[in-house]
Amino acid sequence: MPMPRWWGHVNKRVFNPRAIAGGKWPVLTHIGRISGATHHTPLDAFPVGGGYLFVPVYGSNSDWVRNILAAGRARLRIDGREFELTAPRMVGEDEAFGALAADANRPPRLLRIKEFLRMDLVA
Repeated sequence: MPMPRWWGHVNKRVFNPRAIAGGKWPVLTHIGRISGATHHTPLDAFPVGGGYLFVPVYGSNSDWVRNILAAGRARLRIDGREFELTAPRMVGEDEAFGALAADANRPPRLLRIKEFLRMDLVA
């Protein structure tokens, strides 16, 4: 697990609501696989050919990743625009970095992130 889970709990309850309210972060909207509740998760969204790439800094076992994989879809809000996303899949570091623009920021190696979530735009 790249980041400690306890930090994820702090982030979810303290920083995420502020990031969502601020409106400056991309926000991924997804449905809880168990609760059926709608969740909003602020995170970096990197445009790649035909879709977006997301960095699961708490690992692929994070609730938001598992929710999206189970639902098979999500919505992304960036700069006031909404995008429907589908076909979620975990991809490795080589595929992820190969799809990113050359000038895109990559996660620090210190985090040891090896899996990324990739989704396609709904046409």
